[in-house]
Amino acid sequence: MIRAYKFLMRPTVGQAQALGEMLRDHCSLYNGALQERRDAYRHVSKSSVKYGMQSAQLKEIRAFDPERQGRWSFSSQQATLRRLDKAFAAFFRRVRSGDTPGHPRFRGVNWFDTVEFPKDGDGCRWDSTTHDPVTRVRLQGVGHVKVHQHQAVVGRVKTVSVKREGRKWFVVLTAEQEQPEPLPATGSAVGIDLGIANFLADSGGGFVPNPRHGRSNAARLEAAQQALAKFPRVRRDKRSANHRRTVEKVAKLHGKVRRQRLDHAHKTALALVREHDFIAHENLTIRNMVKTVAPKPDPDKAGAFLPNGAAAKTGLNRSISDAGWGVFLTILHAKAESAGREVIAVDPRNTSRRCPQCGHTSADNRTTQAKFHCAGCGHIAHADTVGAINVLRAGLVRREAQPA
Repeated sequence: MIRAYKFLMRPTVGQAQALGEMLRDHCSLYNGALQERRDAYRHVSKSSVKYGMQSAQLKEIRAFDPERQGRWSFSSQQATLRRLDKAFAAFFRRVRSGDTPGHPRFRGVNWFDTVEFPKDGDGCRWDSTTHDPVTRVRLQGVGHVKVHQHQAVVGRVKTVSVKREGRKWFVVLTAEQEQPEPLPATGSAVGIDLGIANFLADSGGGFVPNPRHGRSNAARLEAAQQALAKFPRVRRDKRSANHRRTVEKVAKLHGKVRRQRLDHAHKTALALVREHDFIAHENLTIRNMVKTVAPKPDPDKAGAFLPNGAAAKTGLNRSISDAGWGVFLTILHAKAESAGREVIAVDPRNTSRRCPQCGHTSADNRTTQAKFHCAGCGHIAHADTVGAINVLRAGLVRREAQPA
């Protein structure tokens, strides 16, 4: 199996400058390759440019610009071109499927924050100073950079990536390792129902409160973003010192919320994996759940619109995004794989409307957001608990139906 590790780097002033230049030059390479593809398509011949053609040009590009493009790893530059090729492949896939495609766009220096080295030892070397107790990673054109390694890396390192987050630099490793020993069996199975009032409810009647990290930091974020909005939109190198500090403050607050959300997701998922052998959850299409409401034109007045509940839907969308369901489910599946647990996603339709006692399914069963009162047998329970019980039952049925 493949596992990722993320460690904080502690570069010197000179190394941090070199890392910034590396990102800048890879961004320039990405944008130049994108421009070449656009020009080729706009030509009367409607020709297309592929990754192989652009990769073959790297040798000439590096020879023409040795002080910039020639400084960096050839393999990392190929990875940047592959990144563009994947963006175009995804674009054409959406076109073929009838979705609304977003054409690959040029990247600003602030929005290009990752450089990948496809192979450890080719332009980079993890733990490059084995004789030194301080862990370092060697990057071509940068040098040996100190790394705060807070846990051991198990397995053979395959790829090394450098990522910038605000003023901090991180190294991200992917390591190939054998399947770890599964956790001892507990004999327990659970269904979970994700929500807004509570982060999740389980089939045993337990609840995990919703921490609402975004809402708790909303006032400070709003003040910082209002201060940022007062500055004119100018290029990064033309910003004043106050402008740069305000940008960093906004980024720092967003980073804090992201880390809090990740920490909560990791701890919640770990608790579920340790306590249960089988976990069932709803197969949620979160992207569709947070779509904005379509406007309702007024048929009697040209250019006027009828109320469509957009304000309430916006608040719901913000709460769903703040809960971070997608991040949590991704982490849950990863931890379950490492622990030898089984996780199954089931159809979420009617899970909170079906009575777990008599099976009666009706919208009238859920009288409020939290209360479930069956119109058939009179069973009363918390609506989220009922949903979790039905999710567990559907998951067990699906597991039994799977071929051995």
